Parts: sequence; C-alpha cells; structure tokens
Amino acid sequence: MPSRPHPEPRVTVVGAGLAGSEAALLLAAAGVPVDLVEMRPLVSSSAHRTGLFAELVCSNSLGSDAVDSGKGLLKAELRALGSNLLALADRARVPAGKALAVDRDAFAAAVTEAVRARPEVRVSTAEVRRIPDAPLVVLACGPLPPDALASGIRELLGDDGFYFYDAISPIVDAATVDPGAGYFADRYGAGTGDYLNLPMDRDRYEAFLAALLSARVVPARDFEEERYFESCMPVEVIARRGPETLLFGPLRPVGLRDPATGKTPYAVVQLRKENAAGTMYNLVGFQTKLAYPEQERVFSMIPGLSRAKFLRHGSVHRNAFVDARRHLHPWLECRTRPGLFFAGQVTGVEGYVESIASGFVAGVSAAARALGTEPPLFPAASMTGALMRHITTPGPGAFQPMNANFGLLPPAPPGHKRERKARQAAAALDAIGAFRRNLFKYNPLCVK
Repeated sequence: MPSRPHPEPRVTVVGAGLAGSEAALLLAAAGVPVDLVEMRPLVSSSAHRTGLFAELVCSNSLGSDAVDSGKGLLKAELRALGSNLLALADRARVPAGKALAVDRDAFAAAVTEAVRARPEVRVSTAEVRRIPDAPLVVLACGPLPPDALASGIRELLGDDGFYFYDAISPIVDAATVDPGAGYFADRYGAGTGDYLNLPMDRDRYEAFLAALLSARVVPARDFEEERYFESCMPVEVIARRGPETLLFGPLRPVGLRDPATGKTPYAVVQLRKENAAGTMYNLVGFQTKLAYPEQERVFSMIPGLSRAKFLRHGSVHRNAFVDARRHLHPWLECRTRPGLFFAGQVTGVEGYVESIASGFVAGVSAAARALGTEPPLFPAASMTGALMRHITTPGPGAFQPMNANFGLLPPAPPGHKRERKARQAAAALDAIGAFRRNLFKYNPLCVK
C-alpha cells in the first residue's frame, strides 16, 4: 500500500457485535480513526442480555477447529491474517474437544476492553435510526436492526433488496449424492436439465412423511414469532396441513416424467446446483426447523441421499439481510453508494466465524479507501474469498444466506479422493499467506 494521505477520513462503524468490533479493531490498527456507535445498553435488543461488545446470543461455540471443516479452515485463515477477535476467542477458550468454544462473558468483556482501549476508536452509545451520512461507513447492525434503520436500508436498496425472514434449505455435497437414483430434467422439459430429480413411489413417500412429521424441531427463540410467509413455510409445517400437501408443493411431480419409465413419479424431490462448479446441491423447497441431526436422519431417506454430506443445514428464523448478489461487491462495498460497507449477518453470511470474517473483509476494504487505495479482492482459493464471492455473485432463485463449507472452494488439485479437503485447505492457506504478505507489506493492519 502507498503512503497514507493526511489526514485519514474517519470511518463510522455501526454496531459493536462480532463484525463491527473486528472491523473497528482492524481500522484502529491501521491508524484510521473510527467512530463506533452501539445502541446497547441504552437500547437493548430482544436477543441480548448485556451491554458488552461481541456478545454471543446463541451457542458459545465457534465451531470446529479442524481445517477439514469449513469453519475450521475459515478460523485458520483468520488467525493467519491476524484477526483480533480470533486471538481474543482463543484466550477465552473453554474445553470443547475439537471445537473452539469460549466463556461468553470473558470473551465479550475482552473484546469490549480491547476496543475501548484503542485511542483511534471513539465509542458512543446511541440508536442509529438512519444510515449515517458520512464518507466511509461500515454498517454492522446485525440481523435484527431497529425498525427505523431497517427502513433506511430498504429505502436505499429497494423493497426487494432487503429481506426480513430467513428461510434456508439444506445444501449437500454433490460428490456424496447418488445421481443414479434420479434423473436430470426441468419441469415440462422447459430448460436444459438443470435439476436432479429424485423420485419416490407411494410407499417411500409415506415412510418419509411419517418420519418428517415425527421429527424433533428447534423451538422458537424468545425474539421470534411462529408466523411464516407462505414462501418461507417450513417443509414440516406444510406436511402437517395434510398427507398430500407436499405433493402440491415442493414434492410436486407434475411435469417431471421419468425418462427411464416414461411415467410421472408419485413424488419428486428436486436438487438444484448451488454454484457454477456444481459441487453443491440445494434441496429445493426444504427450508425447515428440524434439529440438525433430525434433518440428516429424515432427509437421508430420500433416494440418492442415503450417504449425503450436509454442507449447510436448513433453518427458518427471523433475520434481516441484504440481497448481496445485487447490491454488494465481493469486498462488501455497496454498489450504489461507494464508501458504504456492510458486515456481519446482514450481508447474508451465517454463523459467528463467518460474521467475524465479514467484519475483517469490510474493515480491510474501508481501511483501503481511507488510505487512498482500492479495496483488495480476497483470493478465490481461500474460504474467506470464496464465501464473499458466493454471497455477492448473481445466481438463480431467491437469495439465501450461506456459511463456510468446502463446496464453496475451487475443485481440489488432482489426487486421492479421501485427501480432497486436505488439498483444498492447503491451497486456501497458501493463497491467504501470499495475500497477507502483499496486503500488509507496507501497513500491518492487525495487532498481535
């Protein structure tokens, strides 16, 4: 990076959650002055209980540390890049096997202290009711922004650019799906055979339905309401409306004649490619509130999925996020308002570590703008870069949030199938190492 222009413009960071705190600390380490605005404890959300920064509202686990898992590789990359929040999480670690779990209070207190200790960061407590009118802004307002701010985001992006309900279908590793159990076709032959159709006869369907109806669901959290839009209806809720309801919904077989038999199956589950490389399949219409183990048990009853590896489980919960495919660059800058960056779950990333990663990316990008350079593009071979590219690349269907998983990465270099993830992880960490050396050659942005 070239020498810094003087003086550096201030960056306004809205929200001191995981993403906002990561961005603020990175900007401060780069010598960029920060105005960090957090509404708690003046105004609390229904999901929080303290006024501390980076409070974990659900689990205290940040997922596996193994680099052959999506979250584990993402954490390894963030550690290599010098993420402040990962360093603080490691110090607040509690025993959890191969996972990184933290003492929630100790972690949040450490993050709060680290942020407040930076002389470059000016913290204020206030409810932000509109997008700040400042040259550089990182909007890390979380998935439950105040109504007034949410209205401001919707006004900026349009009614169809901001979602208020998160309906996610499971995604499976394409390499673990048996394509011989189904056939490729589009309904009524209209298309190029993009869907993998997994047919069921009546007996198979009724067994699947019984398992679905008896499966354990995740109870609603205190700040959620059990009210769904029709387009967000969990598959098990649809099933409870009657034994044949699914046959007129996501399992509708009409127009999907099986070329092997020339007949229309009793029921059909459709799988759609989730990315251009075809390494991931989305179970179309299977948004669900089933517990994760129950999803794997019940959905493995679908023909062709008996050995499927789940890269992302389904969910339905209240959430607010932008349509990043249309409105954000891969460096998380708004396409229609330069200088405005989004970070955290509002970008469409799912999970604690993913939120930290988005805060790191947004922080680097805002720092680059403040220092008079162009934001860098994180390498496509890395989990960080692949995740940012995925959520910001236009594609079919409605936008759905995404977590870190190996299906996002480029195909592995040639070698044994069992070592595929190890080769992908090695390539990702090599790419991050080279990226870091170039990015921080002149201005180390992170504090050890």
